[in-house]
Amino acid sequence: MQKRRTALYAAALLLGSSLAAQAQSTLRIGLAEDPDILDPSLARTYVGRIVFSSICDKLFDINEKLEVIPQLALSRETSADGLSVTIKLRPGVKFHDGEPLDAEAAKYSLERHMTIQGSFRKPELASVDHVEVVDPLTVKLVLKAPFSPLIAQLTDRAGMMVSPKAAKAAGDKFGLGPVCAGPYKFVERVQQDRIVVEKFADYWNKQNVSIDRIVYRPIPDSTVRLANLKSGQLDLIERALATDIKDIQSNPKLKLATALELGYQGITINVGKGDKSKGPLGQDKRVRQAFDLAIDRAAINEVVFNGNFVPGNQWVSPANPFYQETMPVRPRDVAKAKKLLAEAGVKTPVTVDLMVPNNPETRAVSELVQGMTAEAGFDVKIRVTEFATSLNEAEQGNFQAYILRWSGRTDPDGNLYTFVKSGSPQNYSFYTNADLDKQLEESRSKDGVPTRKAIYTGITKTLLEDLPIIYLYHQRHLIVHTDKLSGYVQAPDGMIRVVGLKLAQ
Repeated sequence: MQKRRTALYAAALLLGSSLAAQAQSTLRIGLAEDPDILDPSLARTYVGRIVFSSICDKLFDINEKLEVIPQLALSRETSADGLSVTIKLRPGVKFHDGEPLDAEAAKYSLERHMTIQGSFRKPELASVDHVEVVDPLTVKLVLKAPFSPLIAQLTDRAGMMVSPKAAKAAGDKFGLGPVCAGPYKFVERVQQDRIVVEKFADYWNKQNVSIDRIVYRPIPDSTVRLANLKSGQLDLIERALATDIKDIQSNPKLKLATALELGYQGITINVGKGDKSKGPLGQDKRVRQAFDLAIDRAAINEVVFNGNFVPGNQWVSPANPFYQETMPVRPRDVAKAKKLLAEAGVKTPVTVDLMVPNNPETRAVSELVQGMTAEAGFDVKIRVTEFATSLNEAEQGNFQAYILRWSGRTDPDGNLYTFVKSGSPQNYSFYTNADLDKQLEESRSKDGVPTRKAIYTGITKTLLEDLPIIYLYHQRHLIVHTDKLSGYVQAPDGMIRVVGLKLAQ
């Protein structure tokens, strides 16, 4: 009898363990690329920002209406002269290593963004002179000059807080095991295969975190991502193909969430670094203007995206209040393009090395650009490159033209400054213009849409003439998930926010 009771008890334990394992919910997310380093100061990829949304909370966040809302901060107050911003922190917040998020930790995180070697947050916080601790839960950002985009910057990676203890211990290896204050803590990463995070028990908003585990899987092929979602191998995918929208909407087991992006897809031209910049395209703006005029943006939208995206020629979409309506997308004009090439005195066809990240839509766009520009006198050589590799190639100036998407920021400065300001880390065109630099700085010091938009008028005119970046179109974020997932809301920044989500078993 004793043996029988022991056996029954053991069976009950096994059953209990099995039921507990079944109760563990896992959200599987398919990404279009593998993120770069998971260090908020050093990271630069869109998919990296998606992963950060689960592990690294920010001082502030935005909602689907682009309104700034509190996250790790409770409030902020800007001084009358615009030279300081005082931020009150949320009490009781812990990092994943158990360390408290206090004013000293916030000061450390901001200063790390501003000073660490290779930081891509440095230009975002360039207006900050220094950070002061006012009291245990209050920090003051003292500015060099008024800086209107500051709070918008703090709703993204520049506002992410990291554990000082963990960051100091890890040094330049912090991105291999980030320790932040988000709803999920980092568990493991296998390059090109998966990133795993688990629910953080001491998260400040833990009552709204229902899913136990998230697995991010990089799957570059959009068709394969969708197939995995349909088969139940994934629960959510980002960047579905526009051509698959009808198929998705006809499937009762799938839900589509969309929003017009804040950013753009464009062609960056190398005008200032290395041998690749020495050709006609990099050295003569008339050649770039000819290349631009040879492209039919409306046709690209119809052929590749079934008309679901928005053609554009600026760093913000025509729906944005900062868009310059007096400088709309010009129609394709092959005759004028040929005339410009003749005026430039270049021998045709003009050969162009076009670096293209490896995804089907971008490849399709590049092939259309190749065919369109050939009619004007260009010979585009498409070079398909893995995304992270393409960024490294761009930094080295190892390209003539580069199709690159920018996911966008809530403030227009975030779509512009770091890409065209002389010497900025994401100025992959290596474009320099002293007068434009002054205008960019002025646009940062003013408040209000009308005032800033007036400054952007001159900036837009210069950029549409010099064309270090040829803007093509603005995507719609196409996020698809299983009908078992509830609570999902898509914001225009394209992030996948996991707080508030529930996954039925």
